[in-house]
Amino acid sequence: MTPQQALTLQANGASNERSARDWKAVVQTYQVPSVSRSTIELVLTIVPFVAFWAAAWTAMSVSYWLSLVFIVPASLFLLRLFLIQHDCGHQALFRSSRTNDWVGRALGILTMTPYDVWRRSHAIHHACSGNLDRRGTGDIMTLTIAEYRALPPFEKFKYYLYRHPAVMFGVGPAYVFLLAHRWPTGQMRNGWMPWLSTMGTNLAIAAVFGSMIYAVGLGTFLAIHLPIVLLAATIGVWLFYVQHQFEDTIWEETRHWSHEEAALYGSSFYDLPPLLSWFTANIGIHHVHHLYSRIPFYRLPEVLRDHPQLANMRRITTMDGVKTLKLKLWDADNKRLVSFTEARRLPAPGTPALMAAE
Repeated sequence: MTPQQALTLQANGASNERSARDWKAVVQTYQVPSVSRSTIELVLTIVPFVAFWAAAWTAMSVSYWLSLVFIVPASLFLLRLFLIQHDCGHQALFRSSRTNDWVGRALGILTMTPYDVWRRSHAIHHACSGNLDRRGTGDIMTLTIAEYRALPPFEKFKYYLYRHPAVMFGVGPAYVFLLAHRWPTGQMRNGWMPWLSTMGTNLAIAAVFGSMIYAVGLGTFLAIHLPIVLLAATIGVWLFYVQHQFEDTIWEETRHWSHEEAALYGSSFYDLPPLLSWFTANIGIHHVHHLYSRIPFYRLPEVLRDHPQLANMRRITTMDGVKTLKLKLWDADNKRLVSFTEARRLPAPGTPALMAAE
């Protein structure tokens, strides 16, 4: 038994007195935000982002390599702005829905994300996470072994490419934030809202970025802002990946699926060092976030502090996260994610055990 499995068993044993639904009733008491704290967190993220961007521009006159020293922290602050926008989408940052929405829309200009479109797809992700019958919106495509085996060769190759780290964390983030977000993909039949959100964000981006290009020049703007966006996007996709793509996550058919259980046991606690937890707005405490998404990000550590049992549930360390890269397919029989190699070794459904062994 690995240390991680021992921790999981210990956590499950400690939580037997409470069901996932009971835990939801416990954690939702942390939902009330502090307007002053939310405002301070917003300022403490926007101001350094602008300052590091300006420092990168100033450093360009000396050396582009020197500007990279400022581009990296600027990308981390941009990532944090996206995660604050994420809290707005859950109506968690402020008490007023209107304030949440307009702050989220404004931040969407900097993060290049149409807020209302993203909020809808992300809400579907929360409502369907871990449900095998409702995959496909706001999540990472995950096939079962049986589904993968049934694909024709070219479709298997496409899925292999999609799940390859170079695509998942390289091409994918660039495509999503630079191209996919410029058009209401998958929502064009949902009325005027997706169009207004997407095109309104595009126009605002054109105005803001156009002003910056006018001030510093197109080449300089792209040399600074493009790596900031791409690095932030890559880290963001990694966080989203590791929060659901771990070995003992949960995928169930609707008849066996429970929102509370999928949230608490199908989402990870990505235990990051304190500084990274701050830059990622505590999104690593993802199992609690999925259990009740209206808890402000700065109150999530309070939940673990007051209820340490939750800190051992689905805990993943930094190194554990790296190991998840090999996981590609859902083994519905054994209820775990497996690699392509492991999947090839498993017998097809209905194959006698003796034949499989041979």
